[in-house]
Amino acid sequence: MVDENKLKKALKLYLVTDSDILKGRDFYKVIEDSMKAGVTMVQLREKDADGKEFLEKAMKLRELTRKYNVSFIINDRVDIAMLCDADGIHVGQSDIDAVSVRKLIGEDKIIGVSARSVEEAKKAKEDGANYLGIGAMFSTSTKLDAKDVSFDTLNNIINEVDLPFVLIGGINLDNVCQLKQFNPDGYALVSGILGAQDIKSRVKSWYEKI
Repeated sequence: MVDENKLKKALKLYLVTDSDILKGRDFYKVIEDSMKAGVTMVQLREKDADGKEFLEKAMKLRELTRKYNVSFIINDRVDIAMLCDADGIHVGQSDIDAVSVRKLIGEDKIIGVSARSVEEAKKAKEDGANYLGIGAMFSTSTKLDAKDVSFDTLNNIINEVDLPFVLIGGINLDNVCQLKQFNPDGYALVSGILGAQDIKSRVKSWYEKI
């Protein structure tokens, strides 16, 4: 079984990868720098990568995340999560459902599910999800199909579904203060970290804010 207290700590500063934002910078160096600086969880989400590239990145990141004792999550690709022995898998509403994922990966692995409504969040919990990714909280350029979640909806999800959760979508150092009232277990960031040239100082700034 997944240790919920350990999971909550791991969700605190959750980095989601996107090579496009790096503009030619070394993928592994940037991710390693972020872990050195204090990122607590890394999700490999490379929408444009083919299976071979995705697997290669997964294997290398599995090594790096172990080195820094950071939890490692794979987006969507259950097969690759199993091949690289990731700590878990994150699925969206159009991906394979959490019940099926659990059958494949077993009880000890983390399952995260994206949710934008109370209904989606309730189903995720019923299906055996360990945490929710709620968002997009603000408009975001990294996920063009993401619909914004209102603060009212967020409140309803928190009140009705008792699961650890991270907030995601367009979150930056200027608007994160609006989200602290909801006491999330963490924040999932893409360009909020990867968009910075100085990763170490950006991660430090996040810790000062959250």
